[in-house]
Formats: sequence, structure tokens, C-alpha cells
Amino acid sequence: MTVMQTTAVTTEGAPRTPADICTAPPRRHPRPDGEDRYTISEVAAFTGLTAHTLRWYERIGLMSHIDRSHTGQRRYTNRDLDWLDLVGKLRLTGMPVADMVRYAELVREGESTYDERRELLESTRRDVLARIAELHDTLAVLDRKISVYGGADRARETETNR
Repeated sequence: MTVMQTTAVTTEGAPRTPADICTAPPRRHPRPDGEDRYTISEVAAFTGLTAHTLRWYERIGLMSHIDRSHTGQRRYTNRDLDWLDLVGKLRLTGMPVADMVRYAELVREGESTYDERRELLESTRRDVLARIAELHDTLAVLDRKISVYGGADRARETETNR
């Protein structure tokens, strides 16, 4: 996991808020809209997910209905790729699969679920911030140990940790 800076910075003269510092630019799609019919193997290669995982996501309701070709092959779109990118981010937060499925259900239900979606994301955000704080503490311990093994405090550390 990477700990990201959360202080405001400016880019090209425009101030950025803490909320958008960690926002990555949108990923480019391999094909333009309208020509975006990807097979499951293409999506697996593009996302790093396995075909088994993609089928499982569909089975548990994490992915909405995936279009099929006349031969029954799944055909994913750029919108599906964007959704998979979001699901990947939610996985990185440690959000339980059941919560991700609930979030997907809420999205499919429409705008009337904005409040519930926000609450779910705010809860996940609190969990992420707590993990970041733990990682900062852990990083401080590592930094101290690294400086000890670098020789600066070796004698004092040896006496303290006998």
C-alpha cells in the first residue's frame, strides 16, 4: 500500500483540494466508445484480473449484466472497464466484498441511493484513514530502526534492547 500526501498543492497555477490529490487521471481505454467490445480474455489482460474472477464478479452481482455476442461470448465495454477500475480501488481500501456488492446494488437502484452510497464510502474512508495512521506509526518505528543500524544510535539501542 502506498501512503499518499494529503496536503493541498498547485498544478499549472490551479489550486487542488486534498480530495483530488490522490485522484489518478482517468485511464485511457484501448478502444474508443462505440468500438469498445472486449472479450473476457482482453479484459483479463487489460485489468490483470483472471477470467475466473470476472465471471465470479458477474455471478455475485458486483458487475451488472454483461452483454453477450450472438455466440454467447461476453462483450465488455469501456464503461465496464471503468467499473472494474473502481472495484479495484475499493478492493485496495479493504472494503469487504459484501459491501462492494451492496454498493453495486445501490448504483443500479439509481439516484435515490446517493445518501446510502455516501455513508458506505465515508465508512470505508474512515477505515482507510485509520490504516494510514497505523502505517505512519509503523513507518516511524522502521525509520528509527534503520537509523540505529546505520550507526547513529547503535550503542544506545544496544543498551536499551538487551
